[in-house]
Amino acid sequence: MMRRLMVLLAGAALIGARAPAYDLLITNGNIYDGSGGAPYAGEVAIRGDRIVYVGPHAPGRDAVKVVDAKGEAVAPGFINMLAHPEESLMADGRALSDLAQGVTLEVMGEDSMGPLSPKMATLEEKREGDIRFPVDWTTLDQYFREMERRGMSVNLASFVGAGTVRSDVLGEGDVQPTPEQLDEMRDLVRQAMQDGALGVTTALIYAPNEYAKTPELIALAQESARCGGMYIAHMRSEGDRLLEAADETIKIAKASGAPAEIYHLKESGRDNWTKIDPLIAKVDGARTSGVRITADMYTYTAGATGLDAAMPPWVQNGGLEAWIARLKDPAVRPRVVAEMRRRPTDWENLYWAAGPDKILLLAFKNDKLKPLTGKTLAEVAKMRGESPEDTAIDLVIEDGSRVGVAYFLMSEDNVRRQTALPWVSFGSDEAAPAPEGVFLKSNSHPRAYGNFARVFAKYVREDHALTVQEAVRRLSAFPADNLSLKDRGRLKVGDFADVVVFDPATIQDHATYEKPHQLATGVSEVIVNGQLAFENGQATPTRAGRAIRGRAWTGYPGGGCRTSASDWTWSK
Repeated sequence: MMRRLMVLLAGAALIGARAPAYDLLITNGNIYDGSGGAPYAGEVAIRGDRIVYVGPHAPGRDAVKVVDAKGEAVAPGFINMLAHPEESLMADGRALSDLAQGVTLEVMGEDSMGPLSPKMATLEEKREGDIRFPVDWTTLDQYFREMERRGMSVNLASFVGAGTVRSDVLGEGDVQPTPEQLDEMRDLVRQAMQDGALGVTTALIYAPNEYAKTPELIALAQESARCGGMYIAHMRSEGDRLLEAADETIKIAKASGAPAEIYHLKESGRDNWTKIDPLIAKVDGARTSGVRITADMYTYTAGATGLDAAMPPWVQNGGLEAWIARLKDPAVRPRVVAEMRRRPTDWENLYWAAGPDKILLLAFKNDKLKPLTGKTLAEVAKMRGESPEDTAIDLVIEDGSRVGVAYFLMSEDNVRRQTALPWVSFGSDEAAPAPEGVFLKSNSHPRAYGNFARVFAKYVREDHALTVQEAVRRLSAFPADNLSLKDRGRLKVGDFADVVVFDPATIQDHATYEKPHQLATGVSEVIVNGQLAFENGQATPTRAGRAIRGRAWTGYPGGGCRTSASDWTWSK
């Protein structure tokens, strides 16, 4: 009898004991829900990987974990619309430079990590710099699965590179596809879209991307549009032919039937700074006419790329190794030097636009050259007693790489004006490093550590170019809508719980060109898929990041491509 009573009492205790209402409850916050509306005092409750309550006071107070926001902003996690953590995530899955700024989604573009032919995979490994890793995948799906296996603190998404599929089918030469080869390229785009790509992307100032003509780009964008994806591009020019390049982008959007986006909106070179007004008018006009075109930007006056952007396309025909072989030819060098020194009409010469004293050396793979990091090309030319053009050529040969450099090209006034444009989001165009280990072997552009914090610190707080709520909108809901991500980008019941807690009054970038490896401050918590990836200003061991896939992913119910772009719903 006594034993039976004990069992009954134990059962009653189990029935009466309820699991906590929430896994995570954020209290005492100012809620910025991503819509751009005014903030309000409230709470966010999370169960599993989803938001289950957003409002003034969550019903039920019991939670496994309570985060006291202490009056700070509680917002959707930020989206990096142009991220390059392809290598950095291999070395450190935290994506710390971005995580510390509240970024929860890295969106890769310009080129892609798949599809890769065996030759491309071999070249990828051969050309790696400070960070080394095996390239043992061929498709974008396999790459996503590998990154999830390794573990990430942030979510990861990708476009499929038009230049990537071009290299797969045509190699890296200046050739045009036959109709049959173009069909093969379209097939690769479709495969990548069904693997989860968000659209098709390209970078039209770099070989081999720049060898593509407009009809080729339209064909690939049409294939992407059939699969629910957009066209997004580093345009053919951001300087002398900026307006013509914008016309090409708008034309591709119209022909594909899908949205388009301009990567890292800018007006490069002092002579082109006045083009900001006609560029804005051109985009506004296209949008008014029904073409959905948007842009993203980084919040600095210098871009960062390689010395390939300082040399003509013909010398790079065939890829890195062919480029270096030509540069070693005494008969070729004088022609390259001559073309570097003049204003071209058919390619984007960043050497001419910036000048050697405005070209900062950032990254070498050759240890013997690393002491030159942080010097300008002009300074190194003077040290070596040779012309800046010859110095650039020699550095590429000696390093066996494109050499990472920053070009100072833009106007701060234009950067400020662009941050206020309602159709502009933000992307770092950088890796996601940490101020430690292998990352200290090279310099990054400061945008890797400060791009998103700088939106609030300079353009909200200092310049009053936009409000906190508008900045949050354009870092969350706006890019999520552009990418057709229906369950992310907002603090909304049912959406995935990607959340950032930060102080708008103190969030601050610290990275400089001289000392780039400095984390931003002012973000206290970052939650990714319902789990704390960043707590009390420090990264946690949690790796809750996932591959975020586009609408045509065959892993979704009803996934796959359609007959045309009109079969999909596009955000306005």
